[in-house]
Amino acid sequence: MRKNISVLLAGLALFCLIGCVSSPQGASDKGYAPIEVSVPERPAGQQDVIGLTVPKLGTVRVGFIGVGMRGISAVERWTHLPGVEIKAICDLRPELVERAQNTLVKAGLPKAEGYSGTEDAWKQLCDRDDIDIVYIVTDWKHHAEMGVYAMEHGKHVAIEVPAAMTLDEIWSLINTSEKTRKHCMQLENCVYDFFELTTLNMAQQGLFGDILHVEGAYIHNLEEFWPYYWNNWRLNYNNEFRGDIYATHGMGPACQLLDIHRGDRMKILVAMDTKAVSGPELGKRYGLTNDSIEFQNGDHTMTFIRTEKGKTIHIQHDVMNPRPYSRMYQLTGTNGYANKYPIEEYCFRPDQIKGDDIPNHENLNMHAAVSEEVKATLMKKYKHPIHQELEETAKKVGGHGGMDYIMDYRLVYCLHNGLPLDMDVYDLAEWCCMAELTRLSIENGSAPVAVPDFTRGGWNKVQGYRHALVK
Repeated sequence: MRKNISVLLAGLALFCLIGCVSSPQGASDKGYAPIEVSVPERPAGQQDVIGLTVPKLGTVRVGFIGVGMRGISAVERWTHLPGVEIKAICDLRPELVERAQNTLVKAGLPKAEGYSGTEDAWKQLCDRDDIDIVYIVTDWKHHAEMGVYAMEHGKHVAIEVPAAMTLDEIWSLINTSEKTRKHCMQLENCVYDFFELTTLNMAQQGLFGDILHVEGAYIHNLEEFWPYYWNNWRLNYNNEFRGDIYATHGMGPACQLLDIHRGDRMKILVAMDTKAVSGPELGKRYGLTNDSIEFQNGDHTMTFIRTEKGKTIHIQHDVMNPRPYSRMYQLTGTNGYANKYPIEEYCFRPDQIKGDDIPNHENLNMHAAVSEEVKATLMKKYKHPIHQELEETAKKVGGHGGMDYIMDYRLVYCLHNGLPLDMDVYDLAEWCCMAELTRLSIENGSAPVAVPDFTRGGWNKVQGYRHALVK
């Protein structure tokens, strides 16, 4: 049934893309003319930061802005990382800063300098000269502003998802990173999950052949979490904005599989949503800052993307309704298939996975995945080097099963060794742009929208996604 639905949705997206109905004025003979989104000229004297490296840092000195729901977990994880110093902690609420200080003391570390109490206390943290990277874990609306300010004051930045909500914010982060030559990384943890990274390794070694289609999502009933968002900021955002406002968990792994801006680029998208039903009810239950407007975001949003090289991506978002958690994570290749939710499974052409170390699977047919025995053998054989090194420690430290720790470890490892980060500012841009571009499509009758080239011509400069060296 799941595959049939995917085929139906893909067909619907194709219908929209090729313009089977009467074309509006100005449309070409090949279908609807997409809505174009301008790409600002690169400021004079700037260059891209593809593959950016900076001098090695013997010790990575960090300051945290925001230590509420996610931030306090980040502070705790960093107490387990080698070669770091936690220099400063900031939150608008003094009691949260104190809680984070207690976390440091409990870990046997000195207290950090604390900042709180005013709306711009975070700027004092960024102004310090003993911090190398600012780790931003606030509400979405402040992410980009803080990232830009921190880079302008000589700091690298790591920003929670989504790092930016508008195209203006995205271009501001890109331009500032290029101008200052500072790293600007989005803290997308899902690219480090165990099935995803193992499958990426398989894909990079050619097991799936030519990958044609990938899927991702954020389907998570947030019923138990809504009361804990400070000042109800997340529900307020859904009330005021339409579109896929939280796409990065699905986009990150999908884009890495397709080498986005490393040999291919997203070219056009179409989005649509359901009516808003559960959202308005939640608004009545928890209260909204602006309850005078009609609730904007549909309960369920779907986005279809086509790349320059003819690959496709399907992304979904639903945080309103009682569905099992899913990030979908699915790929279809000419020689194989992978799927994570609701069960982890692989399917290959029989001649793809022959070998003395692979159990016999002569009874494999096109109606079933490989056996559990074959899957276990494959996942062991293709375990990513990052997991070979970090899996045991990551699962002890935790953070969404360990992937948060791996994300932080990799960030620090690359800074220690002067290597390009696993995710750059263009990844941030491509994964975050869904918020505004999907809104643009939906509000124009699910019209096709051209996806900007955030690299401004550099999307084919590097061939193939690769992590920096793993020791």
